[in-house]
Order: sequence, then C-alpha cells, then structure tokens
Amino acid sequence: MSSPTTNTQNTLRSSRFRAEREVGWKELDSLITRAESQGMSSLRYEEAAALASLYRQAMNSLSVARSISMDKALLAYLEALCARAYLVVYAPQESIRGAVTRLFTTGIPRAVRRSTVPLLVGFLALIMGAIIGYILFSQDPEWFYSFVPSGLSDGRVPGASQEYLRGTLFDDGDRDHSDLGVFATFLFSHNTRIAIFIFALGVFAALPSFVLTFYNGLMLGAFWGMFAQAGLGYEVFGWLSIHGVTELSAIAVACAGGAQLGLAVLLPGNNTRREALRRAGPDAVKLMILAGLMLITAAIIEGFFRQLVQSTELRLFIGWGIGALWLAWLLLAGREMDHADRGQS
Repeated sequence: MSSPTTNTQNTLRSSRFRAEREVGWKELDSLITRAESQGMSSLRYEEAAALASLYRQAMNSLSVARSISMDKALLAYLEALCARAYLVVYAPQESIRGAVTRLFTTGIPRAVRRSTVPLLVGFLALIMGAIIGYILFSQDPEWFYSFVPSGLSDGRVPGASQEYLRGTLFDDGDRDHSDLGVFATFLFSHNTRIAIFIFALGVFAALPSFVLTFYNGLMLGAFWGMFAQAGLGYEVFGWLSIHGVTELSAIAVACAGGAQLGLAVLLPGNNTRREALRRAGPDAVKLMILAGLMLITAAIIEGFFRQLVQSTELRLFIGWGIGALWLAWLLLAGREMDHADRGQS
C-alpha cells in the first residue's frame, strides 16, 4: 500500500511533467478537434506537419508517463489524446459518401477493364447458349420444353397462334399499372437470386457459373426461336432488348465475377491459391455490385417501361441506348487513374 508521502511525490511529479508539456498537448488537441470536425483538408501544410510532430511528442510523453508511474488521470488523458491523433493521422480520411463516389467513378469501371478474360467467359457462355438453343429449337421445337420452365412461358409455347404471341408482346395497354411496381419487385428478386447463384458457383473452378449462364442462353435462344418461327422475330427482339440488354449483361457480369474467383483457383500462376483468391476478390466483388445495379435497372425497365412502351423501334432505342450508356461509363470512367498507374510502373 502506497504511503501518503509517495502519493504526494507522484502528484508533484505528474504536475511538473504536465506543466512542461501541456502546451503541446493542448495544441495537438486543438488540431485534432478541427481535423475531426472539418477533415484534414481544413489544415494548412504547416498545421498538418505540426500535428504529426506533436503526435510523436505525445507518444513519447505517454511512454515516459507509463515508465515512471504517473497518476492514472494523466495516463488516461494521454492515451485518449494519442488514440485520437492516431485515427486522424493514419486512419482513412474518407466519408461513406466519398467511398461510394470513388467506387462508381473509378472502382467499378477499372475492375471491369481489368477483367477482360472473365467477362469474355461470361458473355461467351450466354451467346453460345443462345445460338445452340435456337439451333436445337429449329431442328425440333420439343427442345423448348426442355429449356424453358413452364412457369416462365406463360402460354407462350410452340404451336401458339401468332395473334396470341403478338398479344403477349403488345397488348398490355389495359393492364392495371398499379401492379407494375409489384411485378418489378418480383423480377428484381428473381433475377438477383440467379445472379448470386451464378457468382457463388464461380469459385468451383468457374465451370458451374459457365454452365448456368450457358443454360440461361439456351432459354433465350429457344424463346426467340419460337417467336421467329411465328414471324415475330423482330418484334420479340425489341421486346427483349428494352430490358434484356441490361439484364442479360448483368447475368454475364455476375458470371464474370464468379469466373474471376474460379480462374484464381484454377490458374493461380506464381501465387498460392489463397493469395490468388485474395487478389481476385476485390474485383470480383465490384463486378457483383455492378451486376446488382444492372439488375435493379433492368427490373425497373421491365416492370414499367416495357409495358408502357408499345413501339418496337422505341424499345430498341431505349434498350440499346441504355446499353451504350453502360458501356461508355465502364470504358471511360477513371481513365486518369489507369494512366497514373502506368506512369508509376
């Protein structure tokens, strides 16, 4: 148990210690408070340099205070001051808004441009499936029932009259538009489940993602072949384009995200598989975020505009116009960062 004399000595020593250094601590506290409330950008260069220097001095003071057993109140003050200074000096000085802005202005577009091979895998799977689905349907329409689930056909099956098939493309004018929001929500939920499933399967050497995306292509090819057989190929192309350019691209992008992980497992190069997965992970996640954003957009278009727009030409213009906007964003955004990286390498 400490004697009264010892306690008095510790108090006096702490008082002298504080008096010799307190001016610097208060200055540091003032700079930290301003940086916390207004950001580091609010500090001038001289102030930022002083903050770093005062932080080092405060850390030295904390180390000395611990070694010579200063009073607990002083230790607690210094520990809190140094912790705040550490966060200001070393922690990322970026708001959530800034992080989201950076994700969409540079993160996702650059991830797409770095993922050429996985994206080729995704789009190749979809296109190959569509071509083969159409060829098989042309040879035997019974393939339609193998590729297209009955719940999705909604009476649009081989043998249906041209009038009925045309009605499913254009005769939605009498539909209760108050239900379109519910329909859009259903489509978003359905398409999101597909995309997540495709992405999650990609880690298994990319093959399951490729197969599932290929199967979606088979459905598309058989579906288009049925309408083309009824003389409605152009009309169904417009009907699919208004939302399909975005929606089907989202499926291919989700496949690319999964393939990114699968290729890291299958072809790790000079890295271990764990390291290859760690390196591929950030871009794969960004591709999945992009796929989700595209699916939300497609659900809105499919749930509202496709029913409201009855002109095939206008459907084509809207669908492929939105596709061109996606392409321009992904190819052009964040280019200055690409140039900066090349300049440093």
